[in-house]
Amino acid sequence: MEEKLIQRLESAVARLEALSSGFGAGSLPENADAASLDPSILALDDLLGQYLARVSAAAEKIGGQVLDVTKILQEAFAVLRELLIKVKQTKKPDLPGLAEFLKPLNEVITKANKLTEGRRSDFFNHLKAAGDSLSALAWIAYTGKECGMSMPIAHVEESWQMAEFYNNKILVEYKSKDPNHVEWAKALKELYLPGLRDYVKSHYPLGPVWSATGKAVTAAPPKAPTPIAPAPPPPPPASLFTSESSKASSSSGPKQGMSAVFQEINSGKPVTAGLRKVTDDMKTKNRADRTSVVGSVEKETRTSSPSFSKAGPPKLELQMGRKWVVENQIGRKNLVIDDCDAKQSVYIFGCKDSVVQVQGKVNNITVDKCTKVGVVFTDVVAAFEIVNCNGVEVQCQGSAPTISVDNTAGCQLYLSKDALGASITTAKSSEINVLVPGSDPDGDWGEHSLPQQFVHIFKNGHFETTPVSHSGG
Repeated sequence: MEEKLIQRLESAVARLEALSSGFGAGSLPENADAASLDPSILALDDLLGQYLARVSAAAEKIGGQVLDVTKILQEAFAVLRELLIKVKQTKKPDLPGLAEFLKPLNEVITKANKLTEGRRSDFFNHLKAAGDSLSALAWIAYTGKECGMSMPIAHVEESWQMAEFYNNKILVEYKSKDPNHVEWAKALKELYLPGLRDYVKSHYPLGPVWSATGKAVTAAPPKAPTPIAPAPPPPPPASLFTSESSKASSSSGPKQGMSAVFQEINSGKPVTAGLRKVTDDMKTKNRADRTSVVGSVEKETRTSSPSFSKAGPPKLELQMGRKWVVENQIGRKNLVIDDCDAKQSVYIFGCKDSVVQVQGKVNNITVDKCTKVGVVFTDVVAAFEIVNCNGVEVQCQGSAPTISVDNTAGCQLYLSKDALGASITTAKSSEINVLVPGSDPDGDWGEHSLPQQFVHIFKNGHFETTPVSHSGG
């Protein structure tokens, strides 16, 4: 213990000497001494050297986007360190002043979140785990019980829970593939638990301690206050696809909109005759142009077609024989993939007001950044994932071991009897309804709302969490 203290003091002296040589004797900045010798800053330096260094070392071995997001992680903790030094020289600000004070932290968190936007990366789980974890650094915004935040220790723990959903996916995916990814994920968790949590517990359990005599912080007049974290997605409309309520759509009466499409598919009528089938010439390996999968007739009229998206040309193609890609389809209710196998995956991105039917067993299906989209599928071997969507309806006609819904507002899941054993995971999502078949084959579907609010009560040394009941659920 004594040796460790000596090492920390020697490190502090070395930093002071470096500063002194740079500024000249007697011209040290006023915060240099506090920055180097304050116990809380020394402890933060130890935290970064012990835990963040492990994350960085693993990222260096992996490279690419994992290294990019890790560098942003390093930047965020460096900003936290600077802010903690400034706290000691600043009066406690009002809400607009606090937003201005925390603007550098908000900017780096936003930078991390932007890496997850657009087309889904092969390292999406790494980017989400790191990006979501950075919300833990917002514990520095805690100003008291009336501020609406959890206390600093609890805030760090709760923030990591959001990131752990993706971190666990990394551990599972790379368990037998690449130990560097496993090391990165384990190091990332330990950076927060126990790393940051124990640091906050030891030095800032009640939040940052502002200076009583320091300078005041005021918000920049021309600009609106910057929020601490990105705003949640807007709530979905009362009805996702029709003017009727969601309860009306699950009744035995005539269906409209997307519900009508599902009802027609389930009716047994030859509705597939009108579906747009993927022919051999539409597959990437058989196409000479490789630019779009729309048929030759559609190519001539695509500019006037409502299916054209400003985000890019519509696609429905098989890439490298392993991945079906459905992108930028607008207003298409008759898309179908029927030439697939259990080794292939399906990725649906940027579609709106469309229906995709996957006939046959595939490895997994991902629906990303779609609005008012319906997906009907038979079986998935691994998982069905919905992420960053608004108003989707999904029907499983066969089996699916895992279904995950993340950052989505409005989702209707129709499960077959074979899919009732599916494990459904939700995170940062609202209005998730699961419909299950009744005991009578001709009876109505039973609708169940998944809770999106929870009550946390501290009992016997730990928190007990229970869902808030939904009326009519």
